[in-house]
Amino acid sequence: MASASLGEELECSICLSLYTDPVTLRCGHNFCRGCIDQVLNTQDRAGVYSCPECREEFQERPTLQKNITLCNVVENFLSTHACQLRRDALNYCTYCIHSPVPAVRSCLLCEASLCDNHLRAHSKSPEHVLTDPSTSLEKRKCSVHKKILEYYCTEDAACICVSCCLIGEHRGHKMESLDEASEKKKKKKLRNILQKLITKRTKIEERVWSVQERERKAQEKASREAERVTSLFIDIRRRLDDLEKRVLSKISRQEEQLSLSDVIQKLEIKKDELSRKMRHFEELCNMADPLTVLQDPDTGDLCDPEEGGSDEDTGGHDGGEEDTGGHDGGYQGLELILHISQTLNHMIKNATIFVQDPADILLDINTAYDNLLISNDLKTATWIVGNQNHPENPERFQDYPQVMNSRSFSTGRHYWDVEIIGSCWWRVGMCYPSIDRSGRESHIGNDNKSWCLYRGLFNYSSVIHDNEVIRLPDNISSNRVRICLDYEAGRLSFYELCDPIRHLHTFTATFTEPLHAVLCVLGGSLKIERRTVGYSSRWSYS
Repeated sequence: MASASLGEELECSICLSLYTDPVTLRCGHNFCRGCIDQVLNTQDRAGVYSCPECREEFQERPTLQKNITLCNVVENFLSTHACQLRRDALNYCTYCIHSPVPAVRSCLLCEASLCDNHLRAHSKSPEHVLTDPSTSLEKRKCSVHKKILEYYCTEDAACICVSCCLIGEHRGHKMESLDEASEKKKKKKLRNILQKLITKRTKIEERVWSVQERERKAQEKASREAERVTSLFIDIRRRLDDLEKRVLSKISRQEEQLSLSDVIQKLEIKKDELSRKMRHFEELCNMADPLTVLQDPDTGDLCDPEEGGSDEDTGGHDGGEEDTGGHDGGYQGLELILHISQTLNHMIKNATIFVQDPADILLDINTAYDNLLISNDLKTATWIVGNQNHPENPERFQDYPQVMNSRSFSTGRHYWDVEIIGSCWWRVGMCYPSIDRSGRESHIGNDNKSWCLYRGLFNYSSVIHDNEVIRLPDNISSNRVRICLDYEAGRLSFYELCDPIRHLHTFTATFTEPLHAVLCVLGGSLKIERRTVGYSSRWSYS
């Protein structure tokens, strides 16, 4: 018993076999090096590594340290039990008691195993049935009559002996030989099952290849788009820099050519002179002595100021606009600014930024799966262990933990936010009311009547429609997401509510039915946000 208990303690929790080259993680758990390597390889894409035993997460791939002490314990255990294991694995002659000799045949009547020497001396009578060497001869005899099992009862589906046929409880039943029954009942079915399994595996391999090919094409397309956007912004920055340099250079040249300080000074002097003359002439106008007026030197050559006015003193500057000679450069700069504005407007339009109030989403308890608990305010769906015994309803989902909302959307633009509480496996999205309520296609995303955002184990994130899975390049780290619908434009978009808000994916379709919001959760809760959460206006277009 102690040996069996020790053997269980020396088993790897992944392969359930004795440790092979045991290594230790930082959390203290031990695994075979090959087993933990395979697990970590599957976690490479997620970028987050965790212990299969305690789920402790590591930001970087953990370094595997060989557990020398455990390795020595396993080797000692194997060496101690090697002889017993070898003897259990081989069948030795029953009569060679002084030194074990491997058996070549076993006699069912004698219940003994025979080597070559004892086989030659063994009885050749028909009742002594010889078989391949076996250590479980008792299983080949009838438990009631202790005779060899030679027949198969088709009515009771049991292997029986001669006595069972003649005087036992199987008397009068239809019998077949063991070889015939094995061929008809078991081997034929096994061949059919094997062929089906081979066909199924081939289809799965083809599908794996198809999904990998779609993933490769999607990654190539995303890479091309990223390069295109990067090139566009590099060109925009270059054009803006050039325009800024040209405009600043032109302003500098104009500033050098146009010096208004001298003009202002001359105009001030002229204004003072005119003011002095005005006061003198006003005094002359008020004088009563005509002789003084006629003999005044300033009245010798009177003329209309409008006729004799001149801007010689101001150098031809009258305070109006200057001819910069830069109309062509200004037009080109304006054309570039308009082009940049149109490009940015197009990108903002494609980003589907919603500014209206959030849609009022209330969950329909008549559609809720039996293991979903719907809150009193119809805003939260929680997975629980144990049925809720909801009343039967043809609208209820039967096979997946899903619930729809009661309101449908057939026009306009709407959005709603979801908070994920304690769940690492969930789906959120929208569907037509005609979606199946049972079967595989009732799971949102698995048919052409629904669209969803999905996060699975190891934070695997993707979007699904018509059973086509599109892996997201970056995993979802926030516990809040947003779903945006533009019904007339045929756009359904998903965002991660982080800072800045990150666009995840946009489906485009021609909607033919009203749409309902759908939640699907396992091991936690999904909550409809009651209010708009304040996030930065900076948007990330990915």
